[in-house]
Amino acid sequence: MPLVNTTEMFKKAYEGGYAIGAFNVNNMEIVQGITEAAKEVNAPLILQVSSGARKYANHTYLMKLIEAAIAETDLPIAVHLDHGDSFELCKSCIDGGFTSVMIDGSHLPFEENIALTKKVVEYAHAHGVTVEGELGRLAGVEDDINVSVEDSSYTKPEEVEEFVSRTGVDSLAIAIGTSHGAFKFTGEASLRFDILEEVARRVPGFPIVLHGASSVIPEYVDMINQYGGNMPGAKGVPEEMLRKAASMAVCKINIDSDLRLAMTATVRKVFAENPSEFDPRKYLGPARSEIKKLVKNKLINVLGCAGKA
Repeated sequence: MPLVNTTEMFKKAYEGGYAIGAFNVNNMEIVQGITEAAKEVNAPLILQVSSGARKYANHTYLMKLIEAAIAETDLPIAVHLDHGDSFELCKSCIDGGFTSVMIDGSHLPFEENIALTKKVVEYAHAHGVTVEGELGRLAGVEDDINVSVEDSSYTKPEEVEEFVSRTGVDSLAIAIGTSHGAFKFTGEASLRFDILEEVARRVPGFPIVLHGASSVIPEYVDMINQYGGNMPGAKGVPEEMLRKAASMAVCKINIDSDLRLAMTATVRKVFAENPSEFDPRKYLGPARSEIKKLVKNKLINVLGCAGKA
């Protein structure tokens, strides 16, 4: 099966009351763990590449890994640029074979965000590529994204309809209380479902995206801390909240920190229990298996997209 864009995926997800998992990839083991899990439960997939991942692993290497995953799984897979911050970066990814891109103009004034997003949409649609925009700003730190709580802002539902109609964007990331990184909440976790409901009312049938939606699974945080790490107070979005969002207008849920935590916790455990180990296969192999276990749970119990490929 060739790479696909997100159009048909999102249409089915919206109608079916589930979400597609958008998992960030940085190396072979992460790609394998994600795609092997999806194959076992027959789930559609979005593999996301950030600008940081592109710099780390190289565009060509990542695309070849994803091509291999498609050959091995025969699943519908979209390759998506996560948090593209310029027209030039989006164009480079489109020209390089990505089937979906995000242009994040959320830091710009409203009119400038519209202009930038529209420019990307026009180029992308001419090449059969779908585009995700963003309104509102998520707090947190991830790769090149660093937004303080003071600079974050919820999405204004009254702006969504105008933004979507004027840009022609295919999906929209909104800010309802999620955040990037592993330290999402200092107190009780809460999401503004009232904003999500109002956005869905204003643009019925339109696919909404949640960024910063890892659950920061306590099991992995505890393992990291047990085996020499230092992550006190790490807290994510409860999985039941994500399942509720997926049953509403949210068609794409981004997951990155949970993958990092699963890999890091497993590697730390292997080194602690086997301090003489130096074969990368002996610690990256178990890390890959843990990512696979994590992703299977997400696909079945959180996103609800198992069996939907």
